[in-house]
Formats: sequence, C-alpha cells, structure tokens
Amino acid sequence: MASKKSKKDKKPHYVNGKEFTQDIIEYYNSGTDDIGDKLGESIFKIAKGLSYAPNFINYSYKDDMVGDAIVKMFSALQSKKFNIETGNNPFSYFTTIAFHAFINRIKKEKKQRQVVNDYQEMVYEELASEYKMANQTSDSGGDET
Repeated sequence: MASKKSKKDKKPHYVNGKEFTQDIIEYYNSGTDDIGDKLGESIFKIAKGLSYAPNFINYSYKDDMVGDAIVKMFSALQSKKFNIETGNNPFSYFTTIAFHAFINRIKKEKKQRQVVNDYQEMVYEELASEYKMANQTSDSGGDET
C-alpha cells in the first residue's frame, strides 16, 4: 500500500509553525549571522505564499514585492526583533512583516506610476499647445489676397 502524504506535505508554500519556531530559536542561540537553509527556505515560502493571496496575485511587480518582503524578514531575523518569550506565533509575525512590505511596494509603484503619468501629461499639453500655435500662425499668414 502506498503511503499517503498529508495535505501539509502537498502544499509547496507550507511552513510548519513548530519547526519554524524551533529554527528561529536555534538561529538566535547560534550567535552567527548564518541563517541556514531551512530558515531561509521558510522565509521564502512565507513571502511566496503570501504573493498568491487574492489581493496580491495580479500585480506585475509581484517578484519585487516578494524580494522586498524577504529582505525585511531577514532584517527582522538578524536584528532579533521577534521575541520568543512572548509565546506569539512567529509565522504570523513574519507574515505581517511580508504583508507590510507588499503594501509598501504597491505604494512605491503607485507613486512612480503617478510621476510618469504627470510627466506624460505635461509633455502632451506642451506639444498640443505648440501644435495649436503653429497652426494659428500658418493659417493667419496665408490669407493676404
């Protein structure tokens, strides 16, 4: 009889909360800057999994959002911002960090898009006024008969 895989094993972005907590404790106690493959993979899975949420799935800069989230989560890990003693869920803590990183990227992209749109509108108005002035001077100059 073939062994059945649990639902948790089938999900590619699943992070086991107990293992994640244990990995964080081991990292904090190690005293090194080396986060390790398992903890790094968990951070990646959190960011990648959040990118498939319905409110983030259709952005063209989703990879930038994931990258920003990974950087923010690694930064929080390295500065040991998560307090193990509180008993809070580290998965929730790091998912919140990723969520806010996603929102910040969306704000940055929206601001950038607005700057480009404002510039395009300004150039369009300039060209339209130049064209209008050129047509007025050519129309008024040719009516001497």
